[in-house]
Amino acid sequence: MTQTTDNHWMQRTRLLIGDDGIANLQKAHVLIVGLGGVGSYASEAICRAGIGEMTIVDGDVVDPTNRNRQLQALSTTHGQSKALLMKERLLAINPNVKLNVVSEFQDPEMIITLLKNPFDYVIDAIDSISPKVHLIKTALEMGHRIVSSMGAGGKMDPTQLKVVDISKTHNCPMAYYLRKRLKYVGIKHGVKAVFSTELPDKNSIMTTDGSNFKKSAYGTISYIPAVFGMTCASVVIRDLTDWKERF
Repeated sequence: MTQTTDNHWMQRTRLLIGDDGIANLQKAHVLIVGLGGVGSYASEAICRAGIGEMTIVDGDVVDPTNRNRQLQALSTTHGQSKALLMKERLLAINPNVKLNVVSEFQDPEMIITLLKNPFDYVIDAIDSISPKVHLIKTALEMGHRIVSSMGAGGKMDPTQLKVVDISKTHNCPMAYYLRKRLKYVGIKHGVKAVFSTELPDKNSIMTTDGSNFKKSAYGTISYIPAVFGMTCASVVIRDLTDWKERF
């Protein structure tokens, strides 16, 4: 691939955010924790924007039930590492991105070690409360900017998504329990949250075996987790480029 081709693929992005915006993205390092329906789309959007360095984290493998909403979940990828599949996809988009891949579940000590790295932004795309609390708490303690995805399950209307401080979330069971747990560790605000004002469909909930800190799960539709992920990515990209509307 020639240097001309390398530059040309960013042409449309450069028209929008300019050379300074491109430079800011290329020198930035973004961490995405969780590569399911939200995190896989967030990762791809961050990569396609031309970020310089990414660290992606997920210890799970593709399950057949993931196929309705996760980028790397295909009929041909069942049982394969989500992180390694995402690595292949991201490098096919931008072979020049510096990509760090962590294909194992992160316990509290591993999260602390991970967040000692100098990230410019953290995307929390975890779908279980306890790991989310620890990631958010540790990220804030270490001075990282973070955007956190709330619950995408049981929702159908993508036009109801908002980006607010965690303290202003409502109508979202995940956000409710997360606020309670964060308050317990002394955090009441200071976290950007992507959430939906739409009430989840309670008839779509099911109990689980309790693995990976999850006791229940809502039904999901193909596009809602994707919109959550894209919105998380938009927060990161707009903040890193100091984007201001020009009209």
